[in-house]
Amino acid sequence: MSVILKSSKTSVPLRWRKEVESILITDDQLARRIKGLAREIERDFRGREMVVVSLLSGTVMFLADLIRHLNLPLRLDFIGVSSYGLGTESGELVFTKELRLDVRNRDVLLVDDILDTGKTMSRVLPKLRALKPRTIKTCVLLDKPSRRVENIRAHHVGFSIPDLFVVGYGLDFAERYRNLPFVGVLHPHIYQEVSKQICNDLNK
Repeated sequence: MSVILKSSKTSVPLRWRKEVESILITDDQLARRIKGLAREIERDFRGREMVVVSLLSGTVMFLADLIRHLNLPLRLDFIGVSSYGLGTESGELVFTKELRLDVRNRDVLLVDDILDTGKTMSRVLPKLRALKPRTIKTCVLLDKPSRRVENIRAHHVGFSIPDLFVVGYGLDFAERYRNLPFVGVLHPHIYQEVSKQICNDLNK
């Protein structure tokens, strides 16, 4: 189950108004939904110990809040995945950190910040399956189904969102905005300017 958003009427803090167009999900909405997600996951795992595998590094804030509400025995590990592309477009995926824990015959919860095209998840899931876990369930904070190019669906979804360029609560653009306590919509001129600069640099 996921929550479909109604537009937020909360104003963007003055410090961020030149860069952030609007607040899509407030900190209060995030807190309430993450508690609900934790209850759903607990019912799904039925008290069994899990290995939580989180994708670095956009998940950090979401992950920290989520596992604080999970009343289950768990172990925690990380997979590092970077996408090298042009501007706002996803590009080649490179694994920057491998799992340290042995997940063979264990129940795994794979956590990511956003399910967009599905390209990242479609690369990570086969890598996990090769390690022979008993089960793999997936959990994402945000789902953007209109952008999907791979046949991937998450088992647990925080919010379904439209095709907007979102930042905050761990999500970044050019490694900025991760520290925002809300999920906001970036002004188009911000990422358009950066994309234009990247193109210019490549053509030099």
